[in-house]
Amino acid sequence: MADEMVLRAQQFVNKTYGGRIGMTVQEDGKTGWNTMYALTRALQYELGITALSNAFGPTTLSTLTSKYPKLNASTTPSADFCRIIQSALYCKGYDGGEIDGTYNSRVQTAMAKLKADMGVDTVYPGGDLTPKVFKGLLNMDAYVTVNSGSDAIRSIQQWLNRRYINRRDFYIIPCDGHHSRDVAKSMLFAIQYELGMADGTANGVFGPGTQAGLRNHTVAVGTTGTWASLFTAAMILNRRSVPFGNFTGDVKAGVEAFQSFVKLPVTGIGDFQTWASLLVSYGDQSRKGTACDGVTMITPARAQALKDAGYMYIGRYLYNPSTTSLPEKEIQPGELATIKQYGLRCFPIYQTWARSVDYYSPDQGTIDCRNAVWKAEEHGFMAGARIYFAVDYDAVDDEVTSHILPYFRSIRDIMSKLESPYRIGIYGPRNVCSRVSAAGFADASFVSDMSSGFSGNLGYSMPENWAFDQIATKTVGSGAGAIEIDNNIASGRDLGQGDFSPAPAQKLDVRFDGSYGEALKKEAVDYMRSVREDEPRFIYTKEECLDVIMSYDPVLTSWARRLRMRKALIQTTAFWEFCHYDIKDLAGAAGVVWYHTAAIPDWGKDLPGVTKLRDSSTGVAKMFGRTAILARNNSIRAGLLEGTILDPGNDSELFATWDRVRAENGFCLATVPHVQIWCADGKAGDPHEETRKRRPALDYTDSETYEILRRYQGWGTVAEADARLRMPLYAIFEKYNRIMRES
Repeated sequence: MADEMVLRAQQFVNKTYGGRIGMTVQEDGKTGWNTMYALTRALQYELGITALSNAFGPTTLSTLTSKYPKLNASTTPSADFCRIIQSALYCKGYDGGEIDGTYNSRVQTAMAKLKADMGVDTVYPGGDLTPKVFKGLLNMDAYVTVNSGSDAIRSIQQWLNRRYINRRDFYIIPCDGHHSRDVAKSMLFAIQYELGMADGTANGVFGPGTQAGLRNHTVAVGTTGTWASLFTAAMILNRRSVPFGNFTGDVKAGVEAFQSFVKLPVTGIGDFQTWASLLVSYGDQSRKGTACDGVTMITPARAQALKDAGYMYIGRYLYNPSTTSLPEKEIQPGELATIKQYGLRCFPIYQTWARSVDYYSPDQGTIDCRNAVWKAEEHGFMAGARIYFAVDYDAVDDEVTSHILPYFRSIRDIMSKLESPYRIGIYGPRNVCSRVSAAGFADASFVSDMSSGFSGNLGYSMPENWAFDQIATKTVGSGAGAIEIDNNIASGRDLGQGDFSPAPAQKLDVRFDGSYGEALKKEAVDYMRSVREDEPRFIYTKEECLDVIMSYDPVLTSWARRLRMRKALIQTTAFWEFCHYDIKDLAGAAGVVWYHTAAIPDWGKDLPGVTKLRDSSTGVAKMFGRTAILARNNSIRAGLLEGTILDPGNDSELFATWDRVRAENGFCLATVPHVQIWCADGKAGDPHEETRKRRPALDYTDSETYEILRRYQGWGTVAEADARLRMPLYAIFEKYNRIMRES
């Protein structure tokens, strides 16, 4: 909402300084960084600084301090100088006294209120404006709680300002009730000052001197004074509900809970490791982790070295798009077998580039999800494996909203469409992990805490669903066993996988190359017309049928790879059946809807022969609801599919499944391979059970392929004749799939 006084402030700075400071601002009555930048430049101009800047930096501060250590009614040098102050007050939400160029009583009252909100009113009493307060006035920081800020955190922010504002390098931090990068750095400054570091030595960095000092300042029940206050402040900033001040029994209980959460020894005291975990994202980098990740192949010698060093969980990459850079980044042939042999476990990571905001989009999420699933299937990861998709750069909060969340939403949606058994994790800074997880797009976080300077780590607490905490790079082993890894703390949320599907003896099918689309269409459609002419009773043309089937190639490819079978088997069945979807199937579908809902759907009212039916063949693969339930139940029991066992005798469960087969092409097509497996397993539950055969495989013979095609259609001479006619169609699909596999 526009504010009249902010608008007047913008008009003032544009009219008075627009031609002098190298910028103008939009006159919209809304406070923003550009307005603050313009006011900062206007101040610099009034101070006689020639190299104007958006930043209120050291030159501005030192010049202001030397010329005007206190600004008030008697020391403000000009009316326009005062109007800059008044305009800034209005932009901050305080009464600036009409922007009339006088440091009047309203300005003095507002200044006193501003300093009280900052927590420095006892340091700088009265209505004077001091240089560091001026610096805090000309930014977008809030000094009152905003966006459901915490009163406890605000009191800490005010305490820090009040106690340390007179130190040279300490500047006023926001008092908005939220932890942030500036607040995190101010805590380090505060600790360094209390350790006795001089101005110029204290730098807000968690370096060797700070770490050494903290080792001598363990706090526990009974500790009082500044060190207790600093420790409890750090606890509160990490979202721990403890009282600010002395180290009490309640604080001890909170410390124990925090230590348990971040996997520190649970002692209830504020020792160095606890201090470190509270103050910087990576904590104590000398901690021994049980998990690691790296870009180097795990050979037998390296596996032994990792095991000897206490590592159990190994993060390895599913894919490397580069053929020259980091040649061992992607999991290598035989590597997972080595990991299994040495009793280790592996968790998969997916990252290609992922190092800038422009990488992330819904389309990229679709590409990455499909590729990650296919690579996980290829390498042999089993159902339940969690793939960590990477955000390997310092994503600011706005970028999380605009790019990262849509990217992960797409991953979630595609994973669902593929009915993939893999779970979604995220690798990235704390804020990114927390926000993606809170949105429901990931269920575990691999936290890049080693990047402590990332804005997404500074000022953010550990994600609640963290699985791995990356804290340092180190080398393990020697000689042939030497390997550089990132040392990770494991929470126990993700145990990785210790067993893997064996590497396929033959190449798995891959995505269809669209450049072959017309050639495939001509061969497949011409063949279908040679055995079944177009007839008015068929609902769709053969071209339409093929287009639908091929539009779901990612789904078919994923299931073929996962089940280690040929995609052509699924394509042949689906295309053949869909080409035969006719007026009787449509009438039957109307009858099923009538049976279960007591209403004939609009598309069935004018169809001949509509009668009530409990079930019918429907959808692109002409599948009965009962068949879909029996087949999916069979795969669930075999561990090939995740889901709930359904009862085909239950009308509501039957109709719900039938309706999905009818309306959801992806679901129907994804069910086809499970029906084919059920057929091979003997069609348990079907009135015409058959002998058990070998399940569909990459090395299926022609006779085995024929048998599955026949069983899908049923019994008798018609099914046998049609299966023989389907075999050349299978050969057409397999011809093009083989081209893709070998390219």
